[in-house]
Amino acid sequence: MEKVYDSEYKLLTILWEKEALSSPELVKLCNEKYNWKKSTTYTIIKKLSDKGMVKSENTIVTPLITKKEADRDESDRLLNRISQGNVASFLVSFFEDRKLTKEDIKRIQKIIDEAEVDE
Repeated sequence: MEKVYDSEYKLLTILWEKEALSSPELVKLCNEKYNWKKSTTYTIIKKLSDKGMVKSENTIVTPLITKKEADRDESDRLLNRISQGNVASFLVSFFEDRKLTKEDIKRIQKIIDEAEVDE
């Protein structure tokens, strides 16, 4: 998947909440939420459409990727950039000097337990 830039992610966030919108309604929401001009919104729609991430047909804009897919792809990019794909190294650098609540620790432990590979 191609990289999703911040402005593209913002527009996608609106689409994920609404599932599909007319382009005039999307322009209105982007103006209200991000103070974007009409031309900015249409430029971002075009970029996302060219990447195959949204469909714009008969003035209706629909996301073709899910939030989970976009977030996973960005997480993979970050992991590779910071730790060359080594999850343990990434987690060590991420959690170093951070305080976690007991609830955070429980959630993280559950994720680790579910991801554990049987050897």
